[in-house]
Amino acid sequence: MDLNSNPIVLSLLLICRLSPVTPAASAQQLTGCRDKCGNINVPYPFGIGARCARDEGFQLNCDDSASPPRLLTLQFEQHPQLVSLSLADGEARVLLKPESKCYPPPEERSSDVPTSSYTSINGSTTYRYSPEKNRLVALGCPNLGYIVDGSGNYVSGCMSACRRPSLGNDTVPRLPGRCTGERCCQSIIPPTLNFYVPRMFNFENGTAAVDNELRGGTTPCRYVFLVEHTWIDTVYDDMKDFNRSDSEFEAVPVVLDWAIRNVANCDIAKRNRTDYACRSAHSECFNTSDRQGYRCNCSKGYEGNPYLDDGCIDINECLRQKEYGCYGDCTNMLGAYTCVCPPGTSGNPTERNGCRPKDKFTLALKVVTGVSVGVFLSVFMCFWLYLGLQKRKLIRTKQKFFEQNGGVILQQQMHSGGGAHGFRIFSTEELKRATNNFAADRVLGRGGHGVVYKGLLEDKTVVAIKKSKMMEKAETKEFAREMFILSQINHRNVVKLLGCCLEVEVPMLIYEFVSNGTLYHYIHAKEPKADIPLNIRLQIAAESAEALSYMHSSASPPILHGDVKTANILLDDKFNAKVSDFGASKLAPTDEAEIATLVQGTCGYLDPEYLMTCQLTDKSDVYSFGVVMLELLTRKKALYLDGPEEDRSLVSCFTTAMKVGRHQELLDNQVRNEMSDEMLQEIAHLLMRCISMNGEERPTMKEVAERLEMLRRYQQHPWAEAEDNADEIQSLLGSEQQNANYQLGQQDILYLEEGNIYI
Repeated sequence: MDLNSNPIVLSLLLICRLSPVTPAASAQQLTGCRDKCGNINVPYPFGIGARCARDEGFQLNCDDSASPPRLLTLQFEQHPQLVSLSLADGEARVLLKPESKCYPPPEERSSDVPTSSYTSINGSTTYRYSPEKNRLVALGCPNLGYIVDGSGNYVSGCMSACRRPSLGNDTVPRLPGRCTGERCCQSIIPPTLNFYVPRMFNFENGTAAVDNELRGGTTPCRYVFLVEHTWIDTVYDDMKDFNRSDSEFEAVPVVLDWAIRNVANCDIAKRNRTDYACRSAHSECFNTSDRQGYRCNCSKGYEGNPYLDDGCIDINECLRQKEYGCYGDCTNMLGAYTCVCPPGTSGNPTERNGCRPKDKFTLALKVVTGVSVGVFLSVFMCFWLYLGLQKRKLIRTKQKFFEQNGGVILQQQMHSGGGAHGFRIFSTEELKRATNNFAADRVLGRGGHGVVYKGLLEDKTVVAIKKSKMMEKAETKEFAREMFILSQINHRNVVKLLGCCLEVEVPMLIYEFVSNGTLYHYIHAKEPKADIPLNIRLQIAAESAEALSYMHSSASPPILHGDVKTANILLDDKFNAKVSDFGASKLAPTDEAEIATLVQGTCGYLDPEYLMTCQLTDKSDVYSFGVVMLELLTRKKALYLDGPEEDRSLVSCFTTAMKVGRHQELLDNQVRNEMSDEMLQEIAHLLMRCISMNGEERPTMKEVAERLEMLRRYQQHPWAEAEDNADEIQSLLGSEQQNANYQLGQQDILYLEEGNIYI
């Protein structure tokens, strides 16, 4: 028999030639266990028999009845033959039978009954098909070969077809290359594949038009299979394998990636030292490329089997001169070695004849030294010149941003506006020094518009520095004017704008520092304060409303906040409220037709009319403030995205509760205990007006502030608990309290029943 004509023999010869030689030390086994099956070493964690393997996934069988003995893996349905194992590469090779379909001639054809098989290592904690070393191959014409996974979904495939001879010419010119689509095709497979079913599309049952087109070049048999990619160039015989007329195709080699896969990675494995596979003291763990397990290697300077106790032994590099290339004085050490030139010589001991007698400081060495110094000085001068150019470029860039952000206009307005009122323009260097170069430990918070840092100026003033993420180009035109107007705001319940930095692409704003954090953190923190007295809540609400009323009514021109929420209300050490974050603020438009090109704000607080019309008005801030008051009185967040859909919006919950007269149940327990029925009805009435869907029905912020101040005085009034003080109560609450039994407006009910998405 000609061995060179047998494909399976050629496959085995290819495997022997490509498989890495495993050192003797790496073929160690547990005491009393076989370390070979035929001519194949079986190193631990693999083992022949259950007692000798790490676990069931590494268990092998040796068929000694065959000649030579055959090593079988148990992780497949058919227990294929395993022909090589490698500890170093984490690979194993098995022989698998290709899937085939053979068709009789047309006159004998009755029906197509293809073979059906699948190859599975599904559930294996050891093996995966190697995506780097394997290819999906389809042979025969025409053949659309592909594989599907366990759920029947397509995984990979390719199309093989034959070219037909042209008219008057019986020969068909071949295309260059091997297995590129003509008579044979190949495709890559995805990672982590451990189960596949081979399939072939049945062209024999196609339409007449398809048959006429494809039967110009057909083969009786077609195949689809996984195979090691080198098989195509070394074993595949186009003339023989392509023209087969039977379905008996020899088994082909397939590469498997093996690993310890009972845990995902080394970090997890090291937590359980009892089950940790890297047993040798001089071993290292590394994660597999598919992130589904780990393997072990001996540490540098050691060799052997890292999966056994004391399996990694020191390499004596001095005895392997050809491998490690030490031609000087070599000294072996544990895990390392030293290689130096003998005494009285110098040079490179890793090169043959690389050590030569030491020379004195020759003329050539002096010349080299002089040239080196000259080159160093030249490089130093070039570097110094480069730094100078970069500094000038940085200065020009800062000046460009300064002018682009309206710095010149802002300076003119500051000088012509009768003083800056404490407002100043900062440089980037000042802010870097104040924040320790914007260190992470100086971050006070992060929001939708940017990051806020705590800074300490040279005069020991503590400030909050807002570093914005982006700004629309259209906004830069009005930035200087808006900054100048905002700097004029001087209200005890508005966070003071102290200055800005215009030397960066997006200007930075400097505010006064407020020490007690945000209202959001005060009422919603992971460990919130157990008790918040009602008078404190009313104080915070009244002062916040006063600040917004001031911006709407007293500022010139009026200023709309646009992002009123609990996270933008700061508290000082005496719980005085200060409205902050003008990230979405706008000067009130002078043209009523002016609309926003981008809706800004926070979900849960946005005015529904603003969302629909893109027109920000003072009533938009009233709606958002109504949501803030609800949060303050209920200690519930404006949006609960994890809850049922009907309970996600605090506004929706409150409106529904008002409709059925159960709004008191939403309030915080402490509020219910401290608040009288008259005050509850008054606040409920005010809240429903604030969160009305129709902006015209909402009160102004000035009216809200006045009502809250009356409620605050009523709460503090010494007659508030008396039962016979109707006149005093009426004078404090005002005339609106008479409508205690508040009913929903028709439009509010309509919005509620439709499930309006803007709440």
